Order: sequence, then structure tokens, then C-alpha cells
Amino acid sequence: MEYTIKQVADIAGISTRTLRYYDQIALLKPASISEAGYRIYSDDEIDRLQQILLYRSLGMQLKQIQSILDNPRFHALTALEEHQQNLEAEKEKIEQLLITVKKTIQSKKGEIKMSAEEKFEGFKKERLNENEKLYGKEIREKYGKETIEKSNKKFMNLSQEDFQKMQEAENELFVRLDQLAQSKDLESQAAKEVYRLHKQWLSYTWPNYSAKAHRGLVQMYLADDRFAKYYNERAEKEVVSLLHDVVMKYAEDE
Repeated sequence: MEYTIKQVADIAGISTRTLRYYDQIALLKPASISEAGYRIYSDDEIDRLQQILLYRSLGMQLKQIQSILDNPRFHALTALEEHQQNLEAEKEKIEQLLITVKKTIQSKKGEIKMSAEEKFEGFKKERLNENEKLYGKEIREKYGKETIEKSNKKFMNLSQEDFQKMQEAENELFVRLDQLAQSKDLESQAAKEVYRLHKQWLSYTWPNYSAKAHRGLVQMYLADDRFAKYYNERAEKEVVSLLHDVVMKYAEDE
């Protein structure tokens, strides 16, 4: 079938202006241009637009989407299956947070009494699900399924106090990373604190800490852009290489 730009916009629920912009940046080109100069789209462009909007719903930037869709190895069915998995994970996260919110409302009304653990359970599961979605496969391959399951269990069993301490350690870690990014002095107190805080943060979830595993983890940070992205975006500067260097230096002393 053939569709005008207005028909495509109505079907997809987006503006014709958006479609013109997608054409301008070569993200979604029309199948042809009519003699009158109108953009004409086919079912192939409709399918591509669906993929674009699905990726956009996951928060991806247009350049990333274009890179994925234009990759010769891109496979539509595989991509849809990944979309399904991501949406199911998001659904589970929302459902868990809804449970926490509902319980909190009931608690405020005096209908039930929430334990300290219940108040934070939803947040812990949200964080666990996010980590699982981003890094689950890789960390299982590196450390083994049993180790990761034990780590997840330890995290879910954290008391309210330890959960807060873990978050505080992570926040302080980024303060120290910012200081280290300015000096880049691996002998400094800031560098020593980066190592101590990162080790402390890991120890809340790792069943058994080891310097060898710690060094292996930061090597993974450098090798995998997804790990680097978390730290660099949170710090608003490149800090992963510094974190790697600090751990490689001080974990040797364990």
C-alpha cells in the first residue's frame, strides 16, 4: 500500500513535521516522491517507523536508533523480542512500585502497618531489575549464575539502615571521583577514598569480596560502554578510567 505523509502521521499519532524531520536526517526516507512533490510511504516505511517509535519509547536518541536500524545485522524479529523483554521488565518495575505506593497509602490511613523493609522493597526491586536488564547476561558469564543470585538475595535482604548506607556510600563515591578528576593524583587521599567507598559499596551486595573480583569488575567497566556510561553520566565527566586505575592500584594491597 501507499500512504501520504498525512496518512502516516495519523496512523502513527505523530506530526507531519516530525516525519519531515526524520526525512531530513535520513532516519525515515519516503519510498518515493510524487510528480506533485508529495512524500509517498510504503509498508516498509511504516514498519521502520514502528521500530523508531518503539526505540524512542525506551528513551533512545535518534542517532542511536538510526545506527541500529541501518546496521546490516539488524533483525526486526530479534529487535521486537528485545522490545518485549524490556517492556515486561518495565511493567514488573511499575507493578512493584504500585504495590509499595498502595501499601504506603494504607499505612498512612492506619489500615495496615508497614515494616521498614517493606517501605524500601519496591525501590530495591526497581534497582535490581534495572541492573538485571542492563548487565545481567554479562555479569553471569563473568561471575557465574550462583554468585549473582546470592548477590541479588543479599541486596534484597538489606535492612533499611544498610540500604541507606549503601546509597550514601555511592553518593560520597561520586563526590570523591569528582575531586580525583580534578587532580588525577592516584596517590591522593581522594583516590584512596574512591577505592574505599567503591569497595564498601560493593560489599553491601557481594557475598564474598575479593580484590581479584574487584579488579575484574573495573576491567569490565572499561570494556563495556554500558558500565562506563552509568559512571560518566552520573559524574557528568569521564571518571571510569580513573576508577579503574584506582582499584587496580589499591586492590593489589588486599
